[in-house]
Amino acid sequence: MTSFSLLLWIVLGIALQLALWLGISFWRTWREYQSLRGGMPGQVVPAEATPAEAREPAHVAAWTGFRPFRVERRVIEDAAGTICSFHLAPEDGKPLPAFLPGQFLTFRLDLPTEQLIRCYSLSDAPRPDCYRVSIKRVPPPAGCDVPPGRSSNHFHDHVAVGDILQVRAPGGHFHIDRSDAPVVLIGGGIGITPMLSMLHWCLAEQPGREVWLFYGVRNRREPVMQAQLEALAAAHPNFHLRFCFSDPLPEDQMGRDYQHHGRVDVDLLRRQLPLRPYHFYICGPTPMMESLVMALEEWGVPDAHIHFEAFGPASIKRKPAATVENPAQQSDIVVTFAKSGKQLPWQPASGSLLDFAEANGVRVDSGCRGGGCGSCQTTIQSGEVAYRNPPDYDPEPGTCLLCTCTPKTSVTLEA
Repeated sequence: MTSFSLLLWIVLGIALQLALWLGISFWRTWREYQSLRGGMPGQVVPAEATPAEAREPAHVAAWTGFRPFRVERRVIEDAAGTICSFHLAPEDGKPLPAFLPGQFLTFRLDLPTEQLIRCYSLSDAPRPDCYRVSIKRVPPPAGCDVPPGRSSNHFHDHVAVGDILQVRAPGGHFHIDRSDAPVVLIGGGIGITPMLSMLHWCLAEQPGREVWLFYGVRNRREPVMQAQLEALAAAHPNFHLRFCFSDPLPEDQMGRDYQHHGRVDVDLLRRQLPLRPYHFYICGPTPMMESLVMALEEWGVPDAHIHFEAFGPASIKRKPAATVENPAQQSDIVVTFAKSGKQLPWQPASGSLLDFAEANGVRVDSGCRGGGCGSCQTTIQSGEVAYRNPPDYDPEPGTCLLCTCTPKTSVTLEA
């Protein structure tokens, strides 16, 4: 046998072994594929081999109207004792629909003297058995006949474990996207709650995504879940946490309790953030949001990368568009309230159609007054209305939310 023949036999032997190995690998892969599709009886697919989509619960549709929820837990979340988390489970025990991180729940509170409709952001990642909202007590100012904070004080003072609350399904258009784009979350005060939902979802579902959280409060008595946030930052290298104290206490230490003395502003973002195409999500007091949104626009951040929630987005000033239609300035518009029997010339200075109705003695149910809860939804019998900003609550076809719209033409409303 020549050396060439020996070499040929060696090559053939290697090729035969390779073909045999490929055949076995293909056969095993085919069996696994058939098993995953449920086509092989008697074979159990291990959990770690099951795709993530197969491990997720079946889709649960959102309910309509209000649904009873039982308060399972109450947890005070800040050192000052002003923020309480309420863990809510459906009374019927059925699975809950997933929500988009950043959305809110709408509550109907039947108080002894009045009925209140209020919206509160979800503050945790979606779970099939429980929702969580974190509510800050708003102390009523002295000398006010109808003080704000009636709902938050009711939650803190009267809503106990075991109580039943009426809750509408999660809603709202303010939520994080599911791309892998780097994200900056900015929360001021209790505006941190939707950011907590976004953060927990990102860390659970997209641990490789770059996430920054800038959290603005006055001092260390105010942050929500500070120890938990610091633990998350220590455990996730892609999560960058920055506490910003505008009025630190004498015992607050820079570097230990907070990382920045002052409010969250664009100068801080410029110094801290690398040059990347971030998406910015902002929620907090109106002055903070007004300044940040305008400053981000002036910095050159694209409009599509700036997302904010104000429960009344029209209150946040934006750069004017090139052409802005403002039909409400027309003097010949007439608003007719069919049930009330009133036909009135539209007054643009009135603000929204809800304000206009109330100023003229037309009673309309309302809640959040910012396009979130849907309480003022009213049928349009004829004509058209216009929204300066899309409301968070999606009105049914043929209806409008009076609190956030103005007449585009003469309009007849059912109210």
